[in-house]
Amino acid sequence: MKYLSTTQAAERWGLSARRVAILCEQERIVGAQKAGNNWIIPDDAQKPDDARIKSEKYIKSQKEDVPND
Repeated sequence: MKYLSTTQAAERWGLSARRVAILCEQERIVGAQKAGNNWIIPDDAQKPDDARIKSEKYIKSQKEDVPND
């Protein structure tokens, strides 16, 4: 099986190498493995979906407005 480095995967997916490493650490890239200090990613791995909120509405806790004393 062929493997890619974080830099190679970053170029392929249009991300930074650091972002790819973070995705590996979060186990969001299937089959990624740590090899020494580097991550190796299977050549056929898919770019993970963007997990950011797409609705443009941020979830906030519903607290009552309490005046500051």
